[in-house]
Amino acid sequence: MTPKTSTRSLSAKTSKTAPTCWSGEVARHSNALDLESGVFTWDDPARIARSLKRSAEQSVRRKSTPFRSAMSMLTFYVNRAGKELSEERRKVLEQAKDELRKAFGRAPY
Repeated sequence: MTPKTSTRSLSAKTSKTAPTCWSGEVARHSNALDLESGVFTWDDPARIARSLKRSAEQSVRRKSTPFRSAMSMLTFYVNRAGKELSEERRKVLEQAKDELRKAFGRAPY
């Protein structure tokens, strides 16, 4: 019996160009929120949370509540960065999640 291979890994090996990641495409061309430039690079968790909250509340294209949209975007960025995210950066972004919960009147996690 031959082992199953996924089409993605097979096509990525035979393709002459680098494979594209759907997550990178989403990050570059998200239609859900209009984020301020460099929002995830800021050092102030409260500022990040305020910006995400403002973007989520102003968006007419989001499909969920403002809180869920903002938190999803932040979590998506953290997850996409993965191991490349420094411990210091991860700490700031995790604190931004707590600030976001406070800004929306949610209980801290």
